[in-house]
Amino acid sequence: MQLFGGIFFHGVGAASASLCYTPEKRVKGWSWQTYWLAQASVCWLLLPILVAWLTIPSLGQVLSEAPGEAMRNSFLLGMAYGVGGTAFGMAIKHIGFSLTYAISVGISCVLGTLVPPMMAGTLGDALSGTGGQWILTGVILGAAGIAFCGVAGRLKEKDVSQSKAGFSFKKGLPLCLLAGVLSAFYGFAINAGKPISDIAANYGAGDFQVNVVYLFSNTGAFVTTLIYTLWLHLKNKTLSEYASTGQSGLGVNYLMALITGMLWYGQFFFYGLGHVRLGKYEFSSWAIHMIMLVFFSSLVGVILKEWKATRAITRRALGFALFILLLAVVVLTYGNYLGGT
Repeated sequence: MQLFGGIFFHGVGAASASLCYTPEKRVKGWSWQTYWLAQASVCWLLLPILVAWLTIPSLGQVLSEAPGEAMRNSFLLGMAYGVGGTAFGMAIKHIGFSLTYAISVGISCVLGTLVPPMMAGTLGDALSGTGGQWILTGVILGAAGIAFCGVAGRLKEKDVSQSKAGFSFKKGLPLCLLAGVLSAFYGFAINAGKPISDIAANYGAGDFQVNVVYLFSNTGAFVTTLIYTLWLHLKNKTLSEYASTGQSGLGVNYLMALITGMLWYGQFFFYGLGHVRLGKYEFSSWAIHMIMLVFFSSLVGVILKEWKATRAITRRALGFALFILLLAVVVLTYGNYLGGT
C-alpha cells in the first residue's frame, strides 16, 4: 500500500502541475513578467517557508544542524531550475501546453532520473536484478511516450500554425530545450538536499521531510526568476502594473497568480510525499512524476481545445502516446513493487 500511495501522490502532484498555467488565461492588463513574478513569489518563496514551518518539527534546530554544503548545493541547483522554469513559461506562449510539456519534460525525465544515480556511482547496482530492469524499461517507455507526444505536437503545429495567432515552433523549440535540461536540475537539487531531509526525519518530520529541502531549492529558483523579471520590468517600465492594470481586474490578476503558485507548489508538495514511499528505487520518482505530468498536461491541452482544429491522424497519434505513457507508469510501478519499499 505504501508504494501505491506513492504513485497516487505523484499523480496528484503531476495533475496539479499540469493545471498550474491555466489561470494565466484570466489575467488582464499585466505583462508576462508581472504575472510570472507574482506567481513565483507564491510557489518559490512564500509557500516553501510556510509549509516547512507547519510540517517540520524543530525547524530551527534542523536548519542549525543541516550541512552547509547540502544547503548551498540545493540552492544553486534550484537557481538553475529557476532559469529552466522561466524558459518553460515563455515556451508555452509560443507553442502551447502540450508540445512544451512533451519536449521539455521528456528531456527532464531522462536526465533527472538517470543522471543522479549515475553521478553517485550507484546506477549499475540500482538497475541490477529483475526490478531494476523493469525500472529501466519503464524509463525507456516513458521517454518513447513523451517522444510520441512530441510527434503528435509537431503534427498539431502543422495543423494549426496558420490559424493560431502567436504559434511559433521556431521560437518555442530552443526555449523547450533549455527548459528541459535545466528543469532536470530540480531533481538534482532534491538529491543534494537529502542530508537535510534526513535530519528533519530524525526530528519526526516523517513523510513531510522533503519540505525542508524546498527552503533551498525553491528559493534558489526564486532568485533567478526575480533577477530576470526585474530586468524586464526596468527595461519595459512595467513595475507600476502591480498597483494598476490600467483597467479593472487587479484583484482577479492577483487571485490568478495565487492559484497558479499554489498549483505549482502542489507539484513539489506531493512529489515529496510520493518520493519517500518508493524505497529502493526512489530515484525513479522523477520519471514517474514527469511521465504523469506529460499525460495530464496533454489531457489539459485537449480540454482547452488545443487539439480541436487538428486532423484525425494527429488525434490518433496523441491517443497512442497517452497509451504508452500509461504503460510506462504501470511498468515503473511493477519495478518498484519487485524492489520492495
